[in-house]
Amino acid sequence: MESIEIIASGSYIPKNKVTNAILAKQLGITEEYIFKRTGIKQRFFASETESIENMATNAAKDALEKAKVEKEKIDMIVVATTATECFMPGISYQVQRQLDIKECICFDLLAGCSGYINGIDIIRNYIALGRIEKAILIGVENLSAHTKKDDIGTAILLSDGAGATIIQKAEKEKKYESYIKSEGQQGDILISKVNESIYMEGKEVYKYAITETVENIKELLKRSGEKLENIKYIIPHQSNDRILQAIANRLKIDESKVYRNIATKGNTFCASIPIVLEEIQEKELLNPGDKIILLGYGGGLNTGSILMEV
Repeated sequence: MESIEIIASGSYIPKNKVTNAILAKQLGITEEYIFKRTGIKQRFFASETESIENMATNAAKDALEKAKVEKEKIDMIVVATTATECFMPGISYQVQRQLDIKECICFDLLAGCSGYINGIDIIRNYIALGRIEKAILIGVENLSAHTKKDDIGTAILLSDGAGATIIQKAEKEKKYESYIKSEGQQGDILISKVNESIYMEGKEVYKYAITETVENIKELLKRSGEKLENIKYIIPHQSNDRILQAIANRLKIDESKVYRNIATKGNTFCASIPIVLEEIQEKELLNPGDKIILLGYGGGLNTGSILMEV
């Protein structure tokens, strides 16, 4: 199959920074309690003027500018989200309109917190079939609008934002493997319904996350024939720092190999992996030939991992 590469990432983070001190006062708990439970120091909430489609478009513009790609070269726009505010037209169509791209394929993807992983795999298949050459994949969330303000379990975790990546056909062969597994039978432990607040059974989600993710990565490595020691970074959905630490411990690797920015960005569901990718690119932490694992997990339930060569 044709190889793919991520040539640039961009993001949009809302202007309203919400610290642990602010939430502690609102919820009647301590800052230390919040940090110990989540590993988060701050998160960002969108204002009324920062709509989900505007955040998605701003992230896409940022990625296009960094990639130095003309918008007319984009053949597909895919948006992964759990917080859409308009089902028709979807966010991807609104991004197309705001970017003024005349002809491209657009669709939104509802696959829970790991929707970004599903998006990469779908785009890769379109490229392999020769249908497209370049795509924008956006993860975007406005979770604060769907969070019950006095629900400690979600209020201290969730954050808003958007991340976007430009994916294209690679000129040379690059390693790629994916493993995506869904378990709808357990979907009721993490639910987001229209006009209702997000519901999460914290203990069950934690148990699912630290077991299924590790098994998923082990299967991915088996299918790819790659060894864990050859992976530069595991880049996971930034769910909860305790979960990310547990993943590292169960894989018996140093915690630094599991890249984390949850302390400063919070849990942004579908947006978390592309926001991390932008940070890694900005810090120039990857070199050509490096191999990474992208790991998504959450609502659905859905767990997916992708091994990519940079």
